[in-house]
Amino acid sequence: MLEAIIHGFILAFGLILPLGVQNVFVFNQGAVQSQFMRALPVIMTAAICDTLLISLAVLGVSVVVLEYYWLKTVLLTAGICFLLYMGFVTWRSTPIVKEQRKSVSFTPKKQIAFAMSVSLLNPHAILDTIGVIGTSSLKYTGVEKIAFAVVCILVSWAWFVGLGIVGRVTGKMDRSGRFLAILNKISAIVMWGTAIYIGFTLIK
Repeated sequence: MLEAIIHGFILAFGLILPLGVQNVFVFNQGAVQSQFMRALPVIMTAAICDTLLISLAVLGVSVVVLEYYWLKTVLLTAGICFLLYMGFVTWRSTPIVKEQRKSVSFTPKKQIAFAMSVSLLNPHAILDTIGVIGTSSLKYTGVEKIAFAVVCILVSWAWFVGLGIVGRVTGKMDRSGRFLAILNKISAIVMWGTAIYIGFTLIK
């Protein structure tokens, strides 16, 4: 069981660490909300969506998705369109100063809707959970498989809570909004680059 726990921790942490759409959105909302508690909807939604994807992957849905090429193509095409759109919106977002925070911080409903979108329509999230975590779990059975899945889920929850806290601290320190403006531009480029890369893989 120890092997499954260590494997799950390293794998989940390695997959969730890189800068991506989901991480950026959670970080940004943590930074622009007036209180940390107001960023909980996005944090909770992102973590719950990851929990759902990881659970489905470990239960064997990964085998179905990877087996049917048309299903994988549909999921990735939807993800590409969404990444292009989110990149455009992120690039056009203006620098955030203290007086503007109310106008750019999302309401709980918008946080939940966008968090679900960047989680469930994000090709990287789908491929990471369904493709990598799902296939990795195939080597375990019974209690070991459960332990593997639980550790992956716990890492996800801890990461998003920590990301929201770091975003909040950064938002307090960055009064001019310059750092967040630069981060938005970098994030948009990452989204567009990801969409282009996935597009090339589909063409091939």
